[in-house]
Amino acid sequence: MNAREIAFKVLCDIEENNNYSNIAINKHFKNLSLSNQDRGFATELIYGVVENKYYLDYIIDKLSKIKTQKLSTYVKILLRMGIYQIAFLDSISDYALVNETVNLVKKYDKRSSGFVNAILRNIIRNKKEVLKVDIESEIMSLSTKYSYSPWMIKNWINNFSKEFTEDLLEANSERPSIYLRVNTLKTNRDELLNKLKEMDIKAYKVPHVEEAIKVENLKNIENNELFKEGLFTIQDISSMLVGKVINPKENSLVLDVCSAPGGKSTHLATLMNNTGKVVARDVFEHKLKLIDNTVKRLGLENVEIESYDASKLDVESIEKYDYVLADVPCSGLGIIRRKPEIKFKSKAELKELPSIQKTILENASKYVKVNGILVYSTCTIQDSENINIVNEFLNENDKFELVPIDEINIDLDNQDKGYLKIYPNIHGMDGFFIAKLKKVR
Repeated sequence: MNAREIAFKVLCDIEENNNYSNIAINKHFKNLSLSNQDRGFATELIYGVVENKYYLDYIIDKLSKIKTQKLSTYVKILLRMGIYQIAFLDSISDYALVNETVNLVKKYDKRSSGFVNAILRNIIRNKKEVLKVDIESEIMSLSTKYSYSPWMIKNWINNFSKEFTEDLLEANSERPSIYLRVNTLKTNRDELLNKLKEMDIKAYKVPHVEEAIKVENLKNIENNELFKEGLFTIQDISSMLVGKVINPKENSLVLDVCSAPGGKSTHLATLMNNTGKVVARDVFEHKLKLIDNTVKRLGLENVEIESYDASKLDVESIEKYDYVLADVPCSGLGIIRRKPEIKFKSKAELKELPSIQKTILENASKYVKVNGILVYSTCTIQDSENINIVNEFLNENDKFELVPIDEINIDLDNQDKGYLKIYPNIHGMDGFFIAKLKKVR
């Protein structure tokens, strides 16, 4: 199979099985021997089609008498792939992409090859006019152009502004940078930078976090020798900031109540130089295995992995820990660049989250010693899941108060008030919320 056909197979899996793109990619790429070029092109096609699904279907519906929802999965996916290449990829000739797409149609749904050929050639002939979104409603126009559930657009315009929302949509359209967290137990940043450069990997220091490196052309990460040796792990800057805000002292007792996949837990354990203990909890067995694999690869000996549901109170842990992290389940609206399927979630799917988040925060707070630190974090930008949850908690818990965040060197609004709001369009990082609370009595 060539790169296009591999992308097609993955996109069919996502469409038919409602699979996340990163999971489907890992499943299909696992046993394939792909060049970096083919891997990169297939990945670009997969994410590009998923990210622009509403827009691509809008173009199909403009030109086809048979509307998108009535097309077979194969034809729909192949049309999306073809239109995406015409609209967004300048490096491929129109003739080549039409030819390659039609060849795939002939292989999987031969009777539709003429139909697909006609649609793609019509777009190429009238590219400027056909690819334009022409919808009067501001919300529906943005929803179609950027492929988002309309309620998200409306929510952001109401809570931020139209200008902010458009900036956010543009930022979320960009490919996210890949960041490595140096495993300081085995190496240091300068040493790792030199080793990466010896592999012809473009790597740079990140000013905000001293153990962070930005890489540009690191492919097939799990097979990289330096990764296998445990010299680094993959983690976004926003996620690393959580560990820096907690800033645990050596020999402390730390609890991460929602640990998987383990990036923050292992960061905390590393910050303590393999001393003390980090208890990393999660409720799903397969996620606990992910944490365990990372712990072993990084050579950590101070992490204890436990199966426990954070929404249930653990009476044996009450007032036991110096530091507690509640990185709660959330809508993920800050990490759309990494998980584009989030754009299509309905409002109803997220309705119960604030209640779950409040319960987990309440439980987590009971595990903190007097003068201990409780950190609440999410990877969303919704106040309803962030500062509103914290303020509600503080109104009902006078033993806690927000304390200034002075452990990091980023000048962010509200640091002095004890919380951080991070936005992709402003800070160039994943959208995150981090609040630091101290148990004062």
